[in-house]
Amino acid sequence: MKVFFFGTGEIGIPSFHALAEATNHQLVGLITQPDRPAGRSRELRAPAIKTEAVHYHIPVFQPEKIKTSSVLAQIRNFQPDIGIVVAYGQILPKEILELPRYGCLNLHVSLLPKYRGASPIQAAIANGDRETGISVMYMDEGLDTGDVLLQAHLTISKEDTAATLHDKLASDAPEVLLKALDELTKNRAPRIPQDGALASYAPKIKREDAKIEWNLPAEVIEHRIRAYQPWPGAYTDIPVGEDGYHTVKVFSASVVSIPRAIEPGMVLECVPEGIVIAAATEGILVRSLQPEGRRLMTTEEFVRGNTLRVGIQCR
Repeated sequence: MKVFFFGTGEIGIPSFHALAEATNHQLVGLITQPDRPAGRSRELRAPAIKTEAVHYHIPVFQPEKIKTSSVLAQIRNFQPDIGIVVAYGQILPKEILELPRYGCLNLHVSLLPKYRGASPIQAAIANGDRETGISVMYMDEGLDTGDVLLQAHLTISKEDTAATLHDKLASDAPEVLLKALDELTKNRAPRIPQDGALASYAPKIKREDAKIEWNLPAEVIEHRIRAYQPWPGAYTDIPVGEDGYHTVKVFSASVVSIPRAIEPGMVLECVPEGIVIAAATEGILVRSLQPEGRRLMTTEEFVRGNTLRVGIQCR
């Protein structure tokens, strides 16, 4: 089967690699996003998946906009049997979706119809879900609304962050994808319509979404701290000495018991082992954090270098 791949995010690299190594499939081309400025130097940086394609001598195309006749003509030249889409970053037009003989399949990292949209991994952790998974979906013109071909389930651990869960899903994806393609080529692949009434959405995350709201239950805050790692990083403002408020990103944290009727956001303990901050119910023990413009550090390092007091109010 001749496969054309659409992908930009690193989550698609293991699947791309599996297709490139497969003996019963031919990976004929990659469409990915253009090289973008990155880092403090703002030098152009290619998507990591492009490096994979160059290694395998697979043609790479990086159109600024995919909805053009020239892109359609480029894909048509390869006469693909199927298109595979994994975190590409643009919406494919109907003309491209219908061009391959078997259409296009999308690997979406949720158990559809739950968490359609841009941030299903973060949504699953933030909402305290115990499992997520991968859905192989026949693509249509809607937002993750197509019929489902195959799903695989994955348990979310209490320690998972968006980064660790991303890597687990990326690792599981090749097996799921190759199984779906096998079912398709043997003409036994199902088409299971999604129940729109059960759909939920996970929109693109903005930095302000990660600001910690201390008037929420501690469990909810802890979920969000893990959900927003590595980006944008859950953050709060802490008053430090006479310098005013400092913005810090919170990383390692856990829920702890505290006395009742404490103002949310109040610092209750400030010791080398951690900083305890009150939430609406119980408290959050912060073990590591990153002050704005500085490196990640333990709270012991932070407390040693800053004047903090019990009773100060985070915001």
